Amino acid sequence: MPRSTTPADKAETLAWLRRISGDLATATTKRLEDSLPWYAEMPPARRSAVGLVAQAGITSFIQWYDDPNSTPWIAADVFLAAPRELLRSVSLTQTLQLIRVTVEVTEERLQGKGEDLRESILLYSREVAFAAADVYARAAEARGLWDARLEALVVDSILTGEADDELPSRIAALGWHGHGEVSVLVGTTPAQFDVDQLRRTARKLGVDVLIGVQGSRLVLVIGRSQSPGRDESEPELPFTEIARHLEPGFGAGYLVLGPAVPALVDAGQSARAALAGFAVARAWRNAPRPVEADDLLPERALAGDPLAKQTLVERIYRPLQAHSADLVTTLWSYLDNGRSLEATARELFVHPNTVRYRLKRVSDVIGWDATGPREALILQTALILGSVGPDPARRRSAPRRPRT
Repeated sequence: MPRSTTPADKAETLAWLRRISGDLATATTKRLEDSLPWYAEMPPARRSAVGLVAQAGITSFIQWYDDPNSTPWIAADVFLAAPRELLRSVSLTQTLQLIRVTVEVTEERLQGKGEDLRESILLYSREVAFAAADVYARAAEARGLWDARLEALVVDSILTGEADDELPSRIAALGWHGHGEVSVLVGTTPAQFDVDQLRRTARKLGVDVLIGVQGSRLVLVIGRSQSPGRDESEPELPFTEIARHLEPGFGAGYLVLGPAVPALVDAGQSARAALAGFAVARAWRNAPRPVEADDLLPERALAGDPLAKQTLVERIYRPLQAHSADLVTTLWSYLDNGRSLEATARELFVHPNTVRYRLKRVSDVIGWDATGPREALILQTALILGSVGPDPARRRSAPRRPRT
């Protein structure tokens, strides 16, 4: 404030400002309608709320002109007139446009009233702009914390299998862009966890992720998403390849990828397999990183995982049994004879080429190759579980006990 302004002049200026404050608010509202298309398109209730903010700004300027030391709280008070939903519908850019229009209208009315008043409105508008930035920054921070809590809740629901009717709406609130198949990746949390880098990597791969940190365990729910610049004819990366690209974002230790499931609401199945595999991954001395949960089926079954036992029986034993008893017999003999073609041929009284042909048929039927040491372990575990388990056909044909 220039020293030339006397208390009497200031008192006269304040009285004049209070008299024209209503006219300033009306002129500002009219200018907003004429110059800002987004304001004119707003519903009446929101336009009224924006008008209240502009009016509060003019009133607060008069109070600030009376006492410039009140800047911190006076400027912040401008936005107390705005209802909470207004912050979600009006962006920071639009708020700054609102401030600019209000300042322009006020400056026009203050022309000829002295440079001190003009400088005051410029200083005040700067303080209001900073206050607006602070309001939106705090709102963004609160939104980020809320999103993080909601994301943790969604991931926890998926891991525990306690999905309810609200899960789809919670997923939508997080802005999930995934579609189609989903897989769960479980590993260790790094000491310096960069969640933003992990999300950037996921976007480059054309997938969306939900991230959950549970102490030393890091869980990613991965879903395919349609990137804006991606060619639809381009083949999608398999989840194993996606996991390899995401692997640097995890800490040291084992990294287990659950099987793909059709949709996010089914992700609990993939999560259960991934968690069970993560718990026993150390039992495979040379386990790759990442390793698929289905490659740990023997270890999971030995640890008592019912899902692993069911998977081994339904995907290996029963398809072979339904296809041909010769395939089951040949596979048993081949594995019992240390994967020796000659020894198997002698035991079955067939030519070694016949054994080769039958093993090839085994691979065609179930997708596992008995000639590899790791897959041989998986197949042998499936045969054992299928043999010791109850026979469904026998159970159906068993006579019922008479009631007493």
